[in-house]
Amino acid sequence: MKIVRGTKNIVRPIPYPVVAIGNFDGVHIGHQIIFRQAAEMARKQNGTSVVFTFEPHPLKIIAPERVPPLLTSFRQKMELIEACGIDRVICADFTRQFADQQPRDFAKNILVGLIGVKEIVVGFDYAFGRGREGTIPYLKKMGEEFHFKVHVVDPIKLNGHLVSSSHVRELIEEGNVKTARDFLGRDYSIHGPVVHGHHTGHAIGFPTANLDTAKVQIPGTGVYAVRILHAGKTFQGAVNIGFNPTFNRDRLSVEVHIFDFHENIYGQEVEVIFVDRIRSEMAFKSAEELVAQIKKDIQTAKAILEAGP
Repeated sequence: MKIVRGTKNIVRPIPYPVVAIGNFDGVHIGHQIIFRQAAEMARKQNGTSVVFTFEPHPLKIIAPERVPPLLTSFRQKMELIEACGIDRVICADFTRQFADQQPRDFAKNILVGLIGVKEIVVGFDYAFGRGREGTIPYLKKMGEEFHFKVHVVDPIKLNGHLVSSSHVRELIEEGNVKTARDFLGRDYSIHGPVVHGHHTGHAIGFPTANLDTAKVQIPGTGVYAVRILHAGKTFQGAVNIGFNPTFNRDRLSVEVHIFDFHENIYGQEVEVIFVDRIRSEMAFKSAEELVAQIKKDIQTAKAILEAGP
């Protein structure tokens, strides 16, 4: 899959472009349906399936106080999009000038003028241009004027809930990673470099890798059964997310105990894949009580991971 950073770097001609447009944070199952539909339409025309997305998240420019932690890093989002069969991603630089475009200018100058779009695939709630003035009916009107087709993917519900990035985020904030898996089509995961922490885990006999997770959506506090990807290998483990109340910490930390692992990986990138939540965060009267609970948590995590896919 080819990735184009910035609309100024679009090179034409693009054979029969079928374009999926959106932010696509999380690449949940609704997004995946949009991508696969675009890929299938492009294949039928011997054309090119294109995802048009944005960097940074539009809210970072429009309303920075409301921008949410991302469900996927840029790299992870690209990998997930590629897995859906997309040929090309155009990642627009989302600036204030870009946000202030009239919807017609976006359709005429970028979709038609730069890409040469033939068909567009969007979700049912898609809107574009200044103040989200470009509704789907407006986009269809532009299609009639500039001779491109518009396909709208209907809303998808699971267990009575609309599949959306905001609902996935709510589930993860609650620690409900198992249900979030149904909406994502995969286990939720976070990436980050391993950094130095308080070394409490090592002191009580359970060394942990502390993750720098400043830019991603962290699951709710508690203990989880996880898989860890590092240097192309998969390991099993348990992660504690919280404030370490037993030791009166005041900063949220993500501490990963990797089973049967003794390497020094400070500064190295790992991916933590959340399989299930074991328990909520607890305060213990002593380090001995904490150690006894950690041993139980490890046995529970191993049972979950052995039973899972």
